[in-house]
This record gives sequence, structure tokens and C-alpha cells, in this order.
Amino acid sequence: MTDTVNKGLRGAGEHLRGLPKVFQGFKDFISRGNAIELAVGVVIGAAFTGVVTALQDGFIGPLIAAIFGEPDLSALGRFTINGATFSIGVILNALLQFLITAAAVYFVIVLPLNALAARRKRGEEEEPKAPAEDILLLQEIRDLLAARPSPAVANDAGAVPGTGTAPGTPPTFQPGSGPATPPPTA
Repeated sequence: MTDTVNKGLRGAGEHLRGLPKVFQGFKDFISRGNAIELAVGVVIGAAFTGVVTALQDGFIGPLIAAIFGEPDLSALGRFTINGATFSIGVILNALLQFLITAAAVYFVIVLPLNALAARRKRGEEEEPKAPAEDILLLQEIRDLLAARPSPAVANDAGAVPGTGTAPGTPPTFQPGSGPATPPPTA
């Protein structure tokens, strides 16, 4: 084979040696609690968007159509100046959609949770029980493990795990910690 092909194959092999570190970093990223919570929030947000859209299409749109003659306000207040078309209705549509979303969040999520908190404060609703001792211990272990940098993070920071030194740095020995010197021979 030619030198170019050999060099290319060697380069590909070198890139593959770092692949486990990349996969370890990806595994660390997706197993963090924040990434999972964010994914759950996005899914719930998408589902809630469907509910708000249904409310808009099934109730608010027909109500606006009954008042203004059209279910969409985008044609309302449309005018043209020097070839530029302005539409106040588009702005009103966006504001109305925001208000509908805010009202749905408030009445479906915030108001019931505030009522529950008020009942708990008055003593009508029982407070959630404190976790058992073994659960508290497991939570403490989880927090300590989460505070430790993962091997991928340590690699990205340039430290070799377990040594605290940068890659390629020769090891250092404290005086007296190295191998004993043999006694002089006569």
C-alpha cells in the first residue's frame, strides 16, 4: 500500500481510540437529571400546547367569529401604504393567543396548586411525609456522586482521572517515596 493510504488508516485508528470517551461523555450527558427533566418538560409543554390549541379552535375561534365575523383576526385592521401592508390583526391574534395560554396555565396549573398550598397551610390537607432514613442516605450519596466530575468531564478538562495531572506530564515523586536505593557494595 502507499504511504498516503497507510497514513490515512493510522489517522482513522487514532480517531477511533477517542471514541469511547465521546460515548462516555454522551452517556453522562443524557443520564443527568437536568436533561431528563428538560425532556419531560418539553413533552408536557407540547401536550399542553395541544390543549390550548383545542381551546382556541373549539371555543375562542368560534366566539371571535360570532363577534367579528371571522375566526381569525389577522385580516382586521389591514392597510397598505406605499406598497407595504400593515396588519394590526396579526398583532391582536398573537396577543390573544398569549392571553389564552397564560389563562390556561393559570387556571389549570397555578390556581389549583395555590389552593392546595393554602389547604395545607390551614391543616386541611396533610403535608407529604418526610422520606425514610434510607432514602435520605441514598439522596446524600446521589448528591455526592453528582458533585464528582465524570471521567468525560475530567478528560475534557485535561486531567487524567485518578492522578490530577494533565496528559503527558511525567509523574513526580516526593522525596523518600520512590524505590529504596541499594546499599553500596564493598
